[in-house]
Amino acid sequence: MKHLENKVALVTGGSRGMGAAIVKQLAEAGANVAFTYVRSAAKAHQLAADISKTTGQTILALAADNASDTAVTAAVEEVAGKLGGIDILVNNAGIYEKKPLEEQTAADYDEMMDVNVKAVFMASITAIKHMKAGGRIISIGSNMADRVAGPGATLYAMSKSALKGLTKGLARELGPKGITVNLVQPGPTDTDMNPATSAHADKLRSMMALPHYGNVSDIASLVSFLAGPQSGFITGASLTIDGGFNI
Repeated sequence: MKHLENKVALVTGGSRGMGAAIVKQLAEAGANVAFTYVRSAAKAHQLAADISKTTGQTILALAADNASDTAVTAAVEEVAGKLGGIDILVNNAGIYEKKPLEEQTAADYDEMMDVNVKAVFMASITAIKHMKAGGRIISIGSNMADRVAGPGATLYAMSKSALKGLTKGLARELGPKGITVNLVQPGPTDTDMNPATSAHADKLRSMMALPHYGNVSDIASLVSFLAGPQSGFITGASLTIDGGFNI
């Protein structure tokens, strides 16, 4: 029996990169998976069809922008209604912008915090209404919550640091219900947002104990483990997966 057999998962921002890898691994482990996307509806629905064909699981692609908390909560409710509840919530959607501090504005702050923090909070408190004991909330943060290695990422680092407090608070709130809450903090990972061939990639590799970028499957494997029964005694944890960047 696959370790996520008969489970229902929702992955926000699951149409590409890390999110798509997470959707695929959860489905391969036996879960029926819904994911949200913002743009490229045709590509999102094709991804859903492809994963469903190869795994035999139900895969749903839902349009929802994490910048809108009402869109996020509506997506959670839609998944619960269509798939019969939610066992696993993966808060993956997020934005990153490197920008000099003196150029940051209140609008930049609002956008970063709305997408990276508020949407995670709203999705989580909506999902728990549909979760039973054994439920899992897993958020994708960043190793930059613990180490900011250069300028230009103050807002981003702050938003990802907020997820650590949210994770600990939710874990305390939901422990008596048998629901675990954990945070995954990736470091340099080869995606279209941070490709291993970028101009700054060599500098990042030089700062790592393992001098190579991670693969999206590395992150997805950790998420799949946290979503399953073998992780049942892990909660409130921030698990850094960054090739030793932060040591």
